[in-house]
Amino acid sequence: MATELTTRMLAPEDYPRWVATVAASPDGSVYSLPDYLDALCTATGGRFRVLVAEHNDGHIVGGIALFECDSRYGSFVSPRRLLYYNGLVLSPHDSTCPGHVTARYLQTLDAIERTLAQLRYGRLRFKSRSTCTDLRTFQSRGWSVRPSYTYVVDIGDMPAAWARLDKNHRRLIGRCTEQGLQLTLDDDFDAFHHLHLQTHERKGAPLYLPRESFRQFVETLRARNLGRLYHARLPDGRVAATQLVLTGPHPVSHTVCAGAEAELLSLGATAFLRWRVLEDLAAAGYRANDLTDAELNSVTTFKAQLGGELSLCLEVSRPDQLGFRLGEMAASLPNRARRGVRRALHRSAGGSA
Repeated sequence: MATELTTRMLAPEDYPRWVATVAASPDGSVYSLPDYLDALCTATGGRFRVLVAEHNDGHIVGGIALFECDSRYGSFVSPRRLLYYNGLVLSPHDSTCPGHVTARYLQTLDAIERTLAQLRYGRLRFKSRSTCTDLRTFQSRGWSVRPSYTYVVDIGDMPAAWARLDKNHRRLIGRCTEQGLQLTLDDDFDAFHHLHLQTHERKGAPLYLPRESFRQFVETLRARNLGRLYHARLPDGRVAATQLVLTGPHPVSHTVCAGAEAELLSLGATAFLRWRVLEDLAAAGYRANDLTDAELNSVTTFKAQLGGELSLCLEVSRPDQLGFRLGEMAASLPNRARRGVRRALHRSAGGSA
């Protein structure tokens, strides 16, 4: 007979048990850690709670960290920049019987879904890591499931990782090494943000946070051992490429933000930096690096050349509350009208040519 489960929002004094659950779960990530969510709350103004399902003896069998934001149409939960995953974390079961393991997982998901369904959010969306694939419980109760993709590089065997690396990347890494580029792990936020801003201006990539909020966020992560700033430096100390990697107690790290000096793009410093960072993470005991997102664009092509595995992630959402949906539709009307005018003018100009 299945053990009865209960659900509740954790009190802060119970967070260490949740951290241990996240670190041990295949579905875990830094994004589910209270210390990380607290840093993100400080930077963005949100708040968070942790919902868990547990046995009567207090053993946590699964849960989800809920990063809550407010809008004029109501509070909501959704993935966002610097929160690529906000989904389910399930504790592994030690049974060797697949049927028993499946039954335990479904029981856990049933308890979590019933509680989530009762929460009064205008919008509730979450995306789990690629390890979380059985979401039949949510689909059967009217939730939508949408695919998204990322690349994950296995760094448990670095010689094998080097063999998977694109041949041109290996050439660029060798050239940069010969020219004296060095990997540094330091607190040079100004150099990082300078290249982050350059990438924004060059490619239209989003700015993650206002400058000083971003600085405080990164400094907090570094102090809590949840983030690392890496740079590829020329022999004269100039930074050619940079990236922010999220770390923590889980064996999978996450690269979330990268930039490169426009004048040095042909040097190959980005490939050099990516590889040297993977080496450093592997030496620190990490088993994989999630490159974060795999939309069809030139950046994704570059990520694929790093030898990562394309991984399917599932985003789950329930229907938005009516007031939230109508409010967002009304707010989008001016932008939709402007786009319509631009299209009409474009058609008119083409017809009169």
